[in-house]
Amino acid sequence: MATDQVVRDQEDMMEEEEEELFFSEIDELQNHGINAADITKLKQAGICTVRCVQMMTKKALCRIKGLSEAKVDKIKEAAAKLQSASFITGLEYSVQRKKVIVISTGAKQLDELLGGGIQTMAITEAFGEFRTGKTQIGHTLCVMAQLPVAMGGGNGKAAYIDTEGTFRHERIKAIAERFGIDSEAALDNILVARAYNSEHQMDLITEVAARFAEEKGIFRLLVIDSIIALFRTDFSGRGELSERQQKLNQMLSRLIKIAEEFNVAIYLTNQVQSDPGAGMTFVADPKKPVGGHVMAHASTTRLYLRKGRGEERIAKVYDSPDVPEAEAPYAISAGGIVDVS
Repeated sequence: MATDQVVRDQEDMMEEEEEELFFSEIDELQNHGINAADITKLKQAGICTVRCVQMMTKKALCRIKGLSEAKVDKIKEAAAKLQSASFITGLEYSVQRKKVIVISTGAKQLDELLGGGIQTMAITEAFGEFRTGKTQIGHTLCVMAQLPVAMGGGNGKAAYIDTEGTFRHERIKAIAERFGIDSEAALDNILVARAYNSEHQMDLITEVAARFAEEKGIFRLLVIDSIIALFRTDFSGRGELSERQQKLNQMLSRLIKIAEEFNVAIYLTNQVQSDPGAGMTFVADPKKPVGGHVMAHASTTRLYLRKGRGEERIAKVYDSPDVPEAEAPYAISAGGIVDVS
C-alpha cells in the first residue's frame, strides 16, 4: 500500500510539472540574470526552450553570433537551476513515460505490430521500395494525429516536411472523410513545407521546433518524407560520404531532441539501395535502407515495408526497443492505410 501511495504522489507531482517537463520557455532564463538580447539570439538560432539549451553543447552555443564563452556558461548555469538534467529514479522515469501518446496508423493489424501505433517521444522510420505505402502512412498519420485519443489519435496538429514533392491535399481530404472529420479543418491543422536541399531541410526543422514551442502541446506529429532524398542529391560518391553522414547525424540528433522536448511523434520515410554483397551471403532480399549505421542508431523503431500479393503490403519490425520482430499485412485504400480485407 505504501508503494501505491508513493506512485500516486509521484504521478501528482509529475502532472504538476508537465509544463516544465516539456515546455519551459527560454524567456524564463531572464529571471535568472540572462538579458533579453541574448535570449533573442538563442531564439533566432532555433533554441526556444530551457531543455533545448541543456541539449546543446557549449561549443554549439558559442557558434551563435554574439554569445561569448562566459555568456554561454552563464546561460548553462541558469538552465540547470530552472530544470534538472540529472539522474532520476526508474519510478520517476516510468511516470514520465506515461506522457507518451500512441497514434494509430489506421490499420488494426499494423497497430498491433507496433504495440498500438507510433509513439510520441520517439522516431519511427519506414523504409522500402516505391509503392509500398511509406508516403500513404505519413498522410494517414497526419489525419490520425488530429483525432481524439479515444479514437487512436493524438488530439493535436501535425507538421509535414516534404522533400520529394509527394504531399497531396486530395489524399488528406479523402482520409479525413473516412474518419468523418471536416476535410478543410483537417488540412488547416497540418503545417506543410517543401524542402529543396539538405541545408533548407535543417532550417525547416529548426523553424518547426520554434512553432512547437510557440503553440505549447498543440502539435503531436512531425512527418519527414523522405529524410535521405536530399542528402543523396547534395552529397555524391565516397569522397563526400563522411560529410553526408555527419550532417545526417546532426539532423537526426536534433529530431530525437525535438521528439523528447515537445512530446511529438516523428515519422520518417527512408529509401532502400541494392546490397551488392547480399548475393554472396544468400540473403533473400538484397535491399537495405540508406543511411547506414547513423540512421540505424537514431531511429527508435524501424519498419521494413514490402509488396505482398496483389494489393497487399507487408510491414516488418526491423528493429525496436518495445516490440518483437514480427510482420503484419496492410493495404492502401482511398481512405488511407487499412487492414487487408
